[in-house]
Amino acid sequence: MHGTGVREDSYRKAYERVARGLKRTRPDVRLVPCYWGDTCGAHLELGGASFPSPDQDRGAPGAREHDPLALWALLERDPLAEIELIEDAAREDEQGGYVPGRIDRWDALADRVRALAGSDPLKSGDRAGPLVEDIGPQLDGAAEDLAAELSLRLSGKAYGQDAESVAARALVALAVRMTEQAQGAEEPLPVDGADRDALVDLLTDHLGGTDRGVVADSGKWLAARLVADPLLWAASPVVQVGRRRVTGRFLPETGDILRYQARGALLRARIAEAVAQARETDDGTVVLLAHSLGGIASFDLLAMEPSHGVDLLVTVGSQAPFLYEIDALTGLRRGDDLPGTFPRWINVYDRRDLLGFVGGGLFPGRVDDVRVYLRQPFPRAHTAYFAHNGLYERLKAELP
Repeated sequence: MHGTGVREDSYRKAYERVARGLKRTRPDVRLVPCYWGDTCGAHLELGGASFPSPDQDRGAPGAREHDPLALWALLERDPLAEIELIEDAAREDEQGGYVPGRIDRWDALADRVRALAGSDPLKSGDRAGPLVEDIGPQLDGAAEDLAAELSLRLSGKAYGQDAESVAARALVALAVRMTEQAQGAEEPLPVDGADRDALVDLLTDHLGGTDRGVVADSGKWLAARLVADPLLWAASPVVQVGRRRVTGRFLPETGDILRYQARGALLRARIAEAVAQARETDDGTVVLLAHSLGGIASFDLLAMEPSHGVDLLVTVGSQAPFLYEIDALTGLRRGDDLPGTFPRWINVYDRRDLLGFVGGGLFPGRVDDVRVYLRQPFPRAHTAYFAHNGLYERLKAELP
């Protein structure tokens, strides 16, 4: 019984791997397949009709080389990211430099940023939007911090025409972060993009700037940062344009879970059918060997109905104990005992598998938690069980 995201070709390879493992240790065991990915898994049956049309994205900001939304995704993680870019570029191109008797332009900008602290220019006029009400208490501290960073990092460096807009964006991003930290917010502060952009324009004007662009030649740098950081990857314009393809790539893993939560009876019926077929052709004992989501469905089936003639349930990398603890199982409510008809249960896990849980503390005396050592990091630890020789050695002794 396979888990989420598996389709026919990968299931066939996994089935053959399990068959070889059992042949080495228990050649007397007959392995019966239970593939459900095509019939019970998630598929875009309507051809992706739920996706926005690509035509709607033409001419949108995300289609441009410099995507401001992608830039803001980065600034929300690192408010000083553009300043870091200017600093790094200056190391490669030694322009600017200290000139005796001349006030450094970055230091002068730092003074103008610092002057915003304690003043009240942003709260007057129609251009000051609602965002100021949220982050206003933190603007003074953000201005002091930003001024110090500008002088420390960029003093003596070449000064670009976009300097004031860079400082304005950094100031807003810093103030938003400081507001979230001060509030102890578990969720990001709600910020309207138009309100944020208006505040950046207002700050740029107060700092004496006229340019509204991003740092020159920042396209490749921004793309590299987005790709390197998984949490920023979804903001990439490439991902937005290829949303249908990207979603299709991840659909089997996530979609199978969602579909089971809503239409789980289909998968449980498929398991019951496979067990019945095994019973018709063999009078011996029946063991359910189930991985991940397959283990959840098998657990639910055996908890909701009589045992169907199953003598032993072996779950591998299973989340059933975790779902029981948070009361999210279909077959058994938290606090309820396993029914008397529930078969013997062996639960195999690896501590490095973040999707493998133990049930001994939840069902005392009703489950044997068996730890294996796959010597793999997550997520490979979740998929390596059936390639592990130790699993079959353990099954050799456990199988009836």
